Formats: sequence, C-alpha cells, structure tokens
Amino acid sequence: MNFVLCLLAALPLLGAPAVEYRLSFPNAVHHEAEISATFSGISQPVLEVVMSRSSPGRYALHEFAKNVYRFTATDPTGSPLTITRPNPYGWNISGHHGTVTVHYTLFGDHADGTYAGIDETHAHLNLPAALVWAHGFENAPSTLTFDMPPGSHWRAATQLIPQPNGTWSAPNLEWLMDSPVELSNHFTAEWQMDGQRFLLALHHQGSPDELKAYAKNCQAIVLEAAGVFGGFPKFDNGSYTFLVDYLPYVFGDGMEHRDSTSITAPITLKDSAAHALGTVSHEFFHAWNVRRIRPRSLEPFDFERANMSGELWFAEGFTNYYGPLILQRAGLSTLDDFVRHLSGAVNEVLNAPGRELFSVVDMSSQASFVDAARSIDETNFHNTFISYYTYGEALAFGLDLAIREHFPGKSLDDWLRLMWHRHRDINKPYDLRDLENALAETTGDAAFAHQVFEHHIYGREPLDYQSLVAAAGLKLQKAHAGRSWVGDDDLTFSAASPILSQTARIGSPLYLAGLDKGDEILKCDGKMLKDAGDFSSCLAKHHPGETLQIEYRSRAGIKKTSVTVAEDPKLELVTFEKAGLPISSQIEAFRQAWLASKRWGSRSPHEDIAENVVIW
Repeated sequence: MNFVLCLLAALPLLGAPAVEYRLSFPNAVHHEAEISATFSGISQPVLEVVMSRSSPGRYALHEFAKNVYRFTATDPTGSPLTITRPNPYGWNISGHHGTVTVHYTLFGDHADGTYAGIDETHAHLNLPAALVWAHGFENAPSTLTFDMPPGSHWRAATQLIPQPNGTWSAPNLEWLMDSPVELSNHFTAEWQMDGQRFLLALHHQGSPDELKAYAKNCQAIVLEAAGVFGGFPKFDNGSYTFLVDYLPYVFGDGMEHRDSTSITAPITLKDSAAHALGTVSHEFFHAWNVRRIRPRSLEPFDFERANMSGELWFAEGFTNYYGPLILQRAGLSTLDDFVRHLSGAVNEVLNAPGRELFSVVDMSSQASFVDAARSIDETNFHNTFISYYTYGEALAFGLDLAIREHFPGKSLDDWLRLMWHRHRDINKPYDLRDLENALAETTGDAAFAHQVFEHHIYGREPLDYQSLVAAAGLKLQKAHAGRSWVGDDDLTFSAASPILSQTARIGSPLYLAGLDKGDEILKCDGKMLKDAGDFSSCLAKHHPGETLQIEYRSRAGIKKTSVTVAEDPKLELVTFEKAGLPISSQIEAFRQAWLASKRWGSRSPHEDIAENVVIW
C-alpha cells in the first residue's frame, strides 16, 4: 500500500487542459515573430501539435506550416523533448510530464485576411496562420500575451476577450482561430448601438478627420444592415471590431469573423473612400449571413482540411448583392453605380459558358479549388467556372425583383429575415432544403419556391432578367450593339501581334476557328500586323456574320483559317432615364420600396449618426 501511495505521489498533478501563448517581434524588420505556446494538463503520452491548413472564411487549403521554423519543445525545467514529424504540418512531442512548451519562429509578409503581415509598423495576424494548436485541446481555454516592440506604441485590436492583467483570452479553439489581431499604433473610433460597442481600429497614413468621416459612413452601413434583419446579433463579448489596414504594403482582402472583420487594401481614404466602403458593407453583412446564419456543411469547421459547401451562393453570393444594396440605401452610392455593379454579375451569368456545365450549387462546391487556392497547372475555369459570389449576386438580384413583383409587400429582405429567425446561430445550421422551405414560407407559395430551386438552384436555367428588371425601371441591352467581335477579351497585344492570353472562351469566334491560349495572330486579311491598331482596323471592316482571314502561329506552327465575326455579346443594365424611357409612378414606388433606407431604429436618414463617436 505504501508503494502505491508513493507511486501516485510521483505522478504529475494534471489540471484542466489550457494553453498560454506569447508573441514577440524582435526581428519585425525582417517579418519574423517569435512565438511560444505552453500546453498544460496534457493527458495523452504524445502531444500532437499542428498548424492549421485552412482558415475560417476560406474554403481552400493554405498550408500555413510552410512559414514555421526553428521549432523546439521543452518541459517545465527547460529540458528538450523528443519531436517527430508525422506530416508536413504536425509535430508529435513525447517524453513530457503533463506540460510542454513549444517555441518557433513565424515568417509573415502578406498582410491580408488570410495570412500574417509583420514589419516595423504593425503585426496583422490571422491566427490560423500564426498559432499552433494541439489535438485534445480543442475545448481548452487559451491566453495570449503580446510583447510589443519597445518604442512602437503598438496597441492590440481584436475580438479576443481582454483581461485585467493586459492579456487576451479565448474559451476554445474555434473562438481563438476566428479572432484576427491588429498590433499597431492605429487610430480608434468607438460608438454604441443597441447596447453594444462598435470599435473601428484604422491603421493608415491619413488624418484623424478622414477617420471621423469614415467612421460616420461605417455607422450608416451598420444601421442599414441591421435594418434588413430587424436588429443586431448579440455579439459574444458585447462588441464588434473593424480591423482595417489601408497601407501601400498590404494586400486587398476582406475576411468576416463572428464578432469582427479584417479589411486590408493598398489604398488611401483620401483617394478611395467610396471603394473602401463596399468591403465594409459586404463584410459586416456576414455578421449575420454565414457567421450566424451558418451552413450545416461548415459546422464544425475543420482546420485540417478543405471545407466544402454547396450553399456559398447564398452565404457569399447574396452577401455580394447586399453589400452594394446597403450602400445605395444608406445614400453612399448613386443609382448608376449600383446598376453598374449588377450589370457585371448579370452579364457574366448569362454569357459565361460555365453555366451550361454546372449549377450554382456545383459552383459553390468548387470553392476549395478557387478561393485563393494556388496550383501551377493550367485549368479551364475560364470556360467551366462562374464565381459563386457573382452567380449568387445575380440570383439574389433577380429573385428580389421576382418576389417584389409577384408577392406584393414581400422581398428578399423577408427571406433573409426568416432565415435569421430560424437559424440564428451555429447550433441551428441550415441546408439547401431549409432555404427552399424558408422561401416557400416567405412567399406563401411552395410551388414558386420549388420551381426556383428546381430550375435555378439545382438546375442551370437563368432567370428571365429581361422581363424582371423592367418593373424597377431598368433595361437589359447589348452594351455594344452591332460591334464586331471575335473574342478580343481574351487578347493581349505585344509590340505588333495580338496574342491569346488565356484559354479561348467556348463559343467565341476565335475558339470556333481553333485558336487557343498562346496563339499569336500574324496577319489579318493578308495584311501583316504592325501594331494593335492594325488588328482593330481589320476587324472594324467586317460586320457580324462576315468572315476575316487570319494567319497565326500556334504550337503546331503557322496556320491560316477563317474567323466568322460575331456581334459583341456583352450585356449591360441601364436605367430607363438613360435609355430615354418614361418613369411611371409604379416604377417610382417599386424603387422606393427596394432602394430607400431601411435603417434600424428610429433614426432618420438626415440625422447625424456620428454624434456619439469617440476617437483616439
């Protein structure tokens, strides 16, 4: 008995699993961070430490372990532990006694919503790209300490939970990895809405006055988004944070998170304030759509594999529609700007050959191949793929008009609002059947909902935009009626000759004539081409339906062929005003119901909504 007691006394006293991280930046000038992670309460003989391969808001693999090196592991006495590598993104650590500290160097020079950007001015961190974690610790709380560079005046902005001792915490891995961090000497604006706190951390090279104007516009966007759903989400920590970097050395991106968003762009507010607001509108709308109205296919999110979802046309595409719509309702864009944005989506869906191959659900399921995924082999996406952002936006636009026209008093807003009430958090995720049922309940017409899904969601039929847009006082027309075209969107020009810069688009005259990527057009109608103008002049001499003779160089050598000229198929939406058509009272009423402010609360559109903003 005494032997047993002695044996038990010799074993470590294991507490609950927990992780403590410390990040410092002694070599920020060369884009390095020094990171340690202490895992305590380990119950398994081998601690399996991993670096994430995917990230919330992304759907492809990114292999963040490629930027980790000088990896070591020690026990509490500082003695080294045995490390083996089971795979390129994992480290197995054995010989411990319940506590392991790992240390590594992280390289990061790509500041955006996916990766890490570290230099002397800031550390912009997407935590899956920065922090290792361990199997068995998915539900363990974590604490983070940031050692700011001396004299840098850096402060932390993040949705992580602040602690009195200056550290930050997360209750589990999901929360931790969903919490981007901006460490910099940034400007901050703060305001209150619905009893919740909104923070804007802006790292830029502009003035405080630009920040104040930008914050006011962000407030307008926040109110209009809440108006769609009839209120705000209850943010987990009682606050929502915009982490914004407008700097010449960052990369353009916007990434939604549960209680924050990361926005980066190499712009200035002085020159590009209107452009910047589009990303703010899109990403904040995600606080409902995709972060809380959550596809079942993304729950739970897997950090070690690609996450496939057939609902991204709704989660991302509908958000792509509401982004510019909210700007329009908030008075931050013109009707012409809004219509121009819609034109691009409708034109792509109606003209892209990929629609003949895949439905919008199929396009969504291919996100793992296109969502910032990288490979070196050529693809035929030019002919086979339409972005679920674009396809979903066009669907949202057309369905909004169809619902408003056929079900007076109802709109796409009502469909979104019903989805919010039915699936308002990750414990109530949805699937495609739930979307169809909600559309049926919104319209009171199950047959309509079934037809929409059978023909336009699961099927590949386009909506009848030509007739739908008329109710809104819009006209769908050829952008360049009568102009001769051979597929010149696929052409770039060298000093003399046009060269196909990408795979020829199916159905274009050049495709039908047998030309493809890399082919160089040498002569047109027997005339040697000396510059880009020569080819344009040759094409202009032919009307659609006529043929021109070309000589070109391909992989198989120099060839001659005939190209049948077509009419430029590009479509555009224009307002009745621009088309010279009358605006009826019915159109005015339709536009008012569609585009007028829906802002949350009792504030009028003319009230100074920035009156409660605090800037420091």
